[in-house]
Amino acid sequence: MRFLGNIEAKLDMKGRVFLPSVFRKVLQASGEEKLVLRKDVHQPCLVLYPESVWNERMDALREQLNIWNKEHQQVMRKMNSEVEEASLDGNGRLLISKRLLEKAQIKQAIRFIGMDNVIEIWSPELLDSTLESDEDFGMELEKILTIGS
Repeated sequence: MRFLGNIEAKLDMKGRVFLPSVFRKVLQASGEEKLVLRKDVHQPCLVLYPESVWNERMDALREQLNIWNKEHQQVMRKMNSEVEEASLDGNGRLLISKRLLEKAQIKQAIRFIGMDNVIEIWSPELLDSTLESDEDFGMELEKILTIGS
């Protein structure tokens, strides 16, 4: 399952937005119906996980945590307490809670970014201020690929 692209959309007055059809097709082809929505850990955006991807990531996290360790309990609590289950309505719309919209500083305009097996949901202004220039991106990519060889 791979999501690709940078697609603009707008929220309606109820906090609903049409999930881009290209992403809906990927979900349908993968048999994914349930979704998980959470504020990103590092960036000021939301992340939409197909349920199977969320479960894989939680399983990997759980393997690294000791349930008897106070800090580890806090990590698990924080990860799970800020999650919302999501689904698409019959028209292909996703409802995003006001709480999550505020956390991501999203007002009405939205940018969906395909990020491999998840979808990021951004305020366009925040996304634009976060992205590197093409030159910086090229240099960073070269550095990463050189280290790996």
